[in-house]
Amino acid sequence: MAEGRTGWRVAEAPGPAVCAEVLAAAFAEESTARWICRGSDAVRGRWFAALLRTQATVAGGRRLLVTDPDGRAVGAAVLTPPSGRPPVGARVTWTARTLAHCGGRALTRTLRYLAVTERSAPPDAWTLEFIGVRPEYAGKGAGRRLLEELPASAPAPGGIFLTTSDTANVGLYESFGFTVTGRLRIGPLETVAMWRAPGPPPPR
Repeated sequence: MAEGRTGWRVAEAPGPAVCAEVLAAAFAEESTARWICRGSDAVRGRWFAALLRTQATVAGGRRLLVTDPDGRAVGAAVLTPPSGRPPVGARVTWTARTLAHCGGRALTRTLRYLAVTERSAPPDAWTLEFIGVRPEYAGKGAGRRLLEELPASAPAPGGIFLTTSDTANVGLYESFGFTVTGRLRIGPLETVAMWRAPGPPPPR
């Protein structure tokens, strides 16, 4: 477990359930999650639980958890390696679980979002699927602490790819070396695709 200058501690390989809980809270107002989950807290919680449970089956997939000095989980990041996909059985289970617990609209919109964004990902890059911090900890450095850990957690010559529908985050990602590679329209969402070259983050 790595500790930053501010006391945030980052752990690798936390359980998917704790990451899902943190991310469900972090994405309460995020536009993609609201569009997919219809703004429902309950649906969003079940949606993240299904996604993280499935992502845990991806060979080489990574999860990071940042905790405060008291040990409370306050932020999480989820990374998928180049060409990483869940096994067929896990994908079938995710489809059934999402349909049953989140509804057909959430399933359809998730698949629609993935179809567009996955086409934009460089084939040899890691994908930063999610990164988020509980709202009460926003702006206190926990998210930056996670971003600092990404180069070591995703060691690939193709760098790291992400998408965001929150344009307010673009400047933060740029300060960590990401550049905008495209702008995607997915339903009502204006989604920004970004990529970061391998290596240490730029000095700030």
